[in-house]
Order: sequence, then C-alpha cells, then structure tokens
Amino acid sequence: VQLQASGGGLVQAGGSLRLSCAASGSTFSSFSLGWYRQAPGKQRELVATISTLGSTDYADSEKGRFTISRNNAESTGYLQMNRLKPEDTAVYYCNIRRVAFNVEYDYWGQGTQVTVSS
Repeated sequence: VQLQASGGGLVQAGGSLRLSCAASGSTFSSFSLGWYRQAPGKQRELVATISTLGSTDYADSEKGRFTISRNNAESTGYLQMNRLKPEDTAVYYCNIRRVAFNVEYDYWGQGTQVTVSS
C-alpha cells in the first residue's frame, strides 16, 4: 500500500489549501482516513478523520475551517483547509487504517509541508 500526499505549499494567513492523499495497492474504501500534522518541535497531532461510511471528526481548533472528504472511486482523500493561520504551519500526513480479523493495518503517506505566513 502506498499513499502519496500532495497539495502543500506557502500561503498567507487567511488563505486556503487543498491537500490530497492518493492511495494505491489497497481497497481504499475499506480504510478509515485521517490527516495528521507535525509542527517543528511538537508531537504529531490528529487533524481530522473520516470513516469508511463518511462520518467525520475534527480537532477542536480545526472545526469550521477544515473539511475532510474522500472519493473512493478515485482512491483519494482530501483535506480542504480554509482561513489558515500561522499556527497551522506543519508537515501534514495522511493515514489509512483498518482492522481485519484482529489485525490492524496502518499506512502513512510521506507528508506535505504547509507553511502559513502572517
């Protein structure tokens, strides 16, 4: 299974970015999808998740600004980020996971840098 994250870049505060996570080598629809981020000197933190059925959950600081979605036909997940703040600056990682027959399958993308200037 391979995940390719893309869409990061440099944006001014208040701007928007859309991250993509393309999956290959798996049945994408059977995995939950999550976006995480890691800022310099900080631990990796959860940003948002979307289940196989489309249920979404967000970290409190992202509610109302970020939207996670998925297109199972294209094996791609997305994170739309609006009203970006300098504190959103981090490397963003996508993750897919599922449990089957008591075995956990957990895969990570390589990360994409998001930098928000003030």
